[in-house]
Amino acid sequence: MFRRTPSPLNRSSWRRTAPPAALLALVLAATACSPVQSNDAQTGGDQAGSSTQDVFGDAADPAQVKPGGTLTVALSADPDKLDPTLSRSLYSRYVFHTMCEKLYDLGPDAKIVPQLATALPTVAADGLSLTIPLREGVKFADGATMDSAAVKTSIERGLTLAGSGRKSELGPISAVETPDPKTVVIKLSKPFAPLTAALADRAGMVLSPAAVAKLGANFSTAPVCVGPFKFASRVAQNSIKVVKDPQYYDAAKVHLDAIEYRIITDSSIRSANLRSGDAQIADSLSTQDAPELQKDSSMSVLQSQSLGYQGLTVNVGNAEGIGKPVKQLDTPIAKDPRVRQALEASIDREALVKSIFNGLNTVACSPISPKSEFTSEAVQSCPAHDPAKAKELLGQAGVSTPYKVEMITSNNPDSLRLAQALQAMVKEGGFELVIKPVEYASLLDQQDRGDFELLQLGWSGRVDPDANIFNFVGSGGSQNVAGYNSPEVDKLLTDARQSQDKAERIKLYGDVVTKLQQDDPLIYLYRQRNLTGVSKKVLGVQTYPDGVIRTAFAGFAK
Repeated sequence: MFRRTPSPLNRSSWRRTAPPAALLALVLAATACSPVQSNDAQTGGDQAGSSTQDVFGDAADPAQVKPGGTLTVALSADPDKLDPTLSRSLYSRYVFHTMCEKLYDLGPDAKIVPQLATALPTVAADGLSLTIPLREGVKFADGATMDSAAVKTSIERGLTLAGSGRKSELGPISAVETPDPKTVVIKLSKPFAPLTAALADRAGMVLSPAAVAKLGANFSTAPVCVGPFKFASRVAQNSIKVVKDPQYYDAAKVHLDAIEYRIITDSSIRSANLRSGDAQIADSLSTQDAPELQKDSSMSVLQSQSLGYQGLTVNVGNAEGIGKPVKQLDTPIAKDPRVRQALEASIDREALVKSIFNGLNTVACSPISPKSEFTSEAVQSCPAHDPAKAKELLGQAGVSTPYKVEMITSNNPDSLRLAQALQAMVKEGGFELVIKPVEYASLLDQQDRGDFELLQLGWSGRVDPDANIFNFVGSGGSQNVAGYNSPEVDKLLTDARQSQDKAERIKLYGDVVTKLQQDDPLIYLYRQRNLTGVSKKVLGVQTYPDGVIRTAFAGFAK
């Protein structure tokens, strides 16, 4: 979402969608803190059973799909730069899925599978090199051949381009070698366990060297990659269009002529467009709208439990902008972890999930999903909701109450509904929360510049925990907008990156979460369900736990 996603409904409608204070009070009274649980059922392709059952969607049967047509997707936010090296938005990943394939991808079970590579990497015994075999006969949208040299160019760009969001994801790469056109060998100065997972996302997208040479840092204006579709046009804050690429190596699987992404920030309007047929897909359905759409026989609601989280980021040291040296900010919430702990203790996560999201989302107290193979009891431990303790902590910190904190948040109705609920909730703990709604693009800019005290935003999640943690709290993290700097956390994360022992990594991540809950630069709130509305006139749309809507091989039903 950038790194992050706004919590999934224009300013004109947020008041009518906010929960009445009385309703929130009833829910707060009826709920108490409990261990983190997953409320979703087993995965499956058919829509059935519980409203929280995973529904990923099915691949299209070519016999049931007609060729041609333009698919319209209603997006909840405008993607940022269409440059895999610089992008940090979930919404750009939707578009990249159609036009920028990766060395690896994720399947519906969140397992890594080859895409432009032909097999998983062969890792040397010492963990210091990975050998990747490549597909042959693959062409970029500009007609050039994709080979190991192109992969080398793309990876090195991720390591060196100013403002790269991929640098810390790629880890300690010392060299990229190309022994022949169909083989890439990545050399590491230290073992780096998360690398294959990183290559299953934007860091593994292969860019046309010719386009990179021609456009440089302006690659996003006319991106060229390998994909079923190629970039056609963009109207800022309005739409993005991609068209079928006849040079794609598996073009027979592509049914559509074009896909148009229209930016519609209000979820109720996205749902209305879906019902009217003006759009065939709507992303990030509101939890207020999804239950009704599930009852509509002409619609399907795809859903999966996110690998990511929604939370609150506290600016503790981002004084001069991301990438600049951290500098301790001179405010109580920045200087004293007890104030941040008090804020967390003021929040009843269970009540938020039940009152704001119809119970469709789940409580999150860490950046690691309960579904992750790296989960543990330590990772899923949840600080208690305790307003009395919050006031006590504020007293210990010498802070008079109510303590005023300003929070920026995306101005879509769901985010504002959440902000209002938090505002009402934290009063009991001694906080006065001031809500500062801004447009999503402005939000990304403000958080990068460090122009905030408290930020509500989230992360769509990755299969390896490193990508959900290091970038955001590691002192060298390319998306550490909190300006958090902990040598202890850095060492734990580095040790976890270098370990090839799964059990050791699980233990290390548990230690990381314990330390983060003491320092609270990020207060994790909940894990949202990926809710996507799809007209049954379209077949082959899928949404996996990574949150990316897969439309490349979809088509209109005959």
